[in-house]
Amino acid sequence: MCGRFTLRHPSRLKFDHFNRSPSLPLVPRYNIAPSQNIVAILQRRDEREAALMQWGLIPSWSKDAKGFINARSETITGKPSFSESFQTRRCLIPADGFYEWQRSGKIAQPYYFQLREEMPFTFAGIWDEWSNGEQTITSCAIITTSANELLATIHDRMPVILPAESHDEWLNDEVSSVKLESLLMPFPAREMIRHAVSYDVNHTKIDDEHLVLPVEPNIGVTLSLF
Repeated sequence: MCGRFTLRHPSRLKFDHFNRSPSLPLVPRYNIAPSQNIVAILQRRDEREAALMQWGLIPSWSKDAKGFINARSETITGKPSFSESFQTRRCLIPADGFYEWQRSGKIAQPYYFQLREEMPFTFAGIWDEWSNGEQTITSCAIITTSANELLATIHDRMPVILPAESHDEWLNDEVSSVKLESLLMPFPAREMIRHAVSYDVNHTKIDDEHLVLPVEPNIGVTLSLF
């Protein structure tokens, strides 16, 4: 799964060529968590748009506002919660790192993963719009796939990172499902790096730079993720 990620340098995101961009100021984030608003890039007809969405996809037909933060690539075309969004409502979710936890019983050591050059990248995402009376929530989920070699010793899943040359295809409504599914592959391990980080990332109210700093792994402390 992917349950936390970062956008430490939002100023590196260029929205000049977008028809619409987020109306709220973007600030550095070191502990983005489910249910929070995140930036998503989508295509509406011929217009590319950057919007703020709630992380946790709520299907339009859902009776309540319970969201799914991740969608598995292997079952995305068959699950009713995700299949329609995969066909017609795909998005790119900017990030520059993400966290995964190495679990051993009740022990969970967090690790931080990023590209080797520490540059921004985008997750493959899907989105939907849910309404209940006057309340409308636009929400999204990050697609996950099997872990590459760098992640496999920490966790068996990883978010799908789309290389820049795949962005246009991912947002194009005319691309076939077969081609889209072929994009949902593990990102090359050789192009990524990782290090252990503080258990403070378990606390959603903590959101500052020290969360991404390297620490010595400490598997002797038992903490839960919340």
